[in-house]
Amino acid sequence: MTTAGRPYRRRKNVTVVSLLLLVLSIALGPTPSSAAGTNWWDPTARPAPDSQINVTGEPFTGTNAKGEVRGFVDAHDHIFSNEAFGGRLICGKPFSEQGVADALKDCPEHYPDGSLAIFDFITNGGDGKHDPVGWPTFKDWPAHDSLTHQQNYYTWVERAWRGGQRVLVNDLVTNGVICSVYFFKDRSCDEMTSIRLQAKLTYDMQAFIDKMYGGTGKGWFRIVTDSAQARQVIEQGKLAVVLGVETSEPFGCKQILDIAQCSKEDIDKGLDELYSLGVRSMFLCHKFDNALCGVRFDSGGLGTAINVGQFLSTGTFWKTETCKGPQHDNPIGNATAAEAEKELPAGVEVPSYDADAQCNVRGLTGLGEYAVRGMMNRGMMLEIDHMSVKAAGRALDIFESASYPGVLSSHSWMDMDWTERVYGLGGFIAQYMHGSEGFISEAKRTEALRDKYGVGYGYGTDMNGVGGWPGPRGADAPNKVTYPFKSTDGGSVIDRQTTGQRTWDLNTDGAAHYGLVPDWIEDIRRVGGQDVVDDLFRGAESYLDTWAASEGHEAGLNLARGAATSASSSEWSLFTSYQPGRAVDGDGGTRWASDWSDDQWFQVDLGSSRVVKRVTLDWERAYGKAYRIELSTDGVNWRTAWSTTAGDGGLDTARFTGTPARYVRVHGQQRGTDWGYSLYEVGVHSS
Repeated sequence: MTTAGRPYRRRKNVTVVSLLLLVLSIALGPTPSSAAGTNWWDPTARPAPDSQINVTGEPFTGTNAKGEVRGFVDAHDHIFSNEAFGGRLICGKPFSEQGVADALKDCPEHYPDGSLAIFDFITNGGDGKHDPVGWPTFKDWPAHDSLTHQQNYYTWVERAWRGGQRVLVNDLVTNGVICSVYFFKDRSCDEMTSIRLQAKLTYDMQAFIDKMYGGTGKGWFRIVTDSAQARQVIEQGKLAVVLGVETSEPFGCKQILDIAQCSKEDIDKGLDELYSLGVRSMFLCHKFDNALCGVRFDSGGLGTAINVGQFLSTGTFWKTETCKGPQHDNPIGNATAAEAEKELPAGVEVPSYDADAQCNVRGLTGLGEYAVRGMMNRGMMLEIDHMSVKAAGRALDIFESASYPGVLSSHSWMDMDWTERVYGLGGFIAQYMHGSEGFISEAKRTEALRDKYGVGYGYGTDMNGVGGWPGPRGADAPNKVTYPFKSTDGGSVIDRQTTGQRTWDLNTDGAAHYGLVPDWIEDIRRVGGQDVVDDLFRGAESYLDTWAASEGHEAGLNLARGAATSASSSEWSLFTSYQPGRAVDGDGGTRWASDWSDDQWFQVDLGSSRVVKRVTLDWERAYGKAYRIELSTDGVNWRTAWSTTAGDGGLDTARFTGTPARYVRVHGQQRGTDWGYSLYEVGVHSS
């Protein structure tokens, strides 16, 4: 879920509620058809009436000559966000047992003319008035710039599958603050209650589609819980559906006045529950700082409004600092917030921020690190979009220290300078569903890295995620989509899509709903050539590679755990010990600390000669700026295996060619602070 990116027309009486809403802007029916399907991809009893698919030809099956699956991957979609935010923000359902007329109808408060479509006029400008009638006329919705109407009706998803998509990540999503401030709701604002409901309905939708094809397991919409199952589904030519979570307070882990409202026990219980629901990827924070991590800001006026929501949710505004590296969060901006301030407690004002302080001071908390490691233990994939660069950097440090590949960026919300680190780990990246020109430009920028690491590419539609989608390029645009066209594999013919009395054309309607994903991909091909589409067509294989490697990951044995240690010096304290053994005791809260001078060393005796390939160093604030990793078989003759003069603290991972050694020494040459050197944990690994 993201936020609307279009200009915002200010209304005279916009309140904090409106600002927050802008911020977070962020079917078996009646009678089965009498004609039974004769092809495996056609249902034997589709409801009548229903939407057309307008794709002919057999969906491709099997693998390519290399044994790889083929197909596109949407790494970020929200099929059931109509059930989120109190249940009345996104109007219409992905399916209904009562049929398409029941599924694709507007919210009751939008009748007769949209006058009470408050979220619509806040996010889309104007007065929000629109024709509320969905089926069968669809005069005003769905539309590429309408953020309040269903875009994931099941036949539209079916059309995307028929057009070549083979993986869909359904992110279960909600936000308690937007629910609490929105005027219309018909259920609780508890985030985990909504997540559970959306998970159930995803399974219900699978059963709904199965029924059309003759029974359990026979439909094209297949929820998968491991990569092998997903691969099998794709080889059959069907759509593998993966459950993810994108919410602001997972497991109830919000923070109020910087005090966490959850515990490690809550995190374990929450992860276990989500895993049992089938969830295999998730965000740890979204829009507001929570007890797990700080967020990547929204910018400009939206950022100001979300900052008000941050205060209402947590009791604190965002705090910024000068960034320590090339990565940075979005600038918040200093947009006028007079209307919002009227709703704040007396004496409270929205802060302004220095232009050169674009990083959130809040990174990955101790509870956040516990959650990250808990996800690793369960083979789950972590979404780093929406994390502050400080939080994302620490998460990547943790993954690198364990060679864990399960990292995802699914819709263009991470700092792009992280791209190679993600690919280097074996992670997967997808780009937000931008217009074809913008999508192609960004894809070309990172093409060399995909070639270097031999990976495919993905897109994140974020449909139903109140973010805005590609508008029409025009009937006379150069290289426009011409109908009908062939699918990327060449086996299907795709014509304009019709639902009820409305026929959509990407050239004049833009990406109004999920069924137009194949048309958008064709637009990319016509505007930017085949190369980008080829990378996208390899996306399913690359996504499954990341998933499989996460499932199969085994934490390497830490050869240093409990080993004999020594050091050049140890800081003295009356109250605690800073002896070198504290850095190999497996307790992240204890540490070794040296005297306050540059030339210091810490040494581990492995007991016998072992092949050493990797050393991890978890620094306290007193870190080494210049230091080297030295190896020895006898404790007398040393060789340098790795060195740096640009250490910046945090969690460092030194990798080098495997070398036999009994003794491993961290030799400090220059401190990063006025204190000495201090290490929470030292890890030595053979893999």
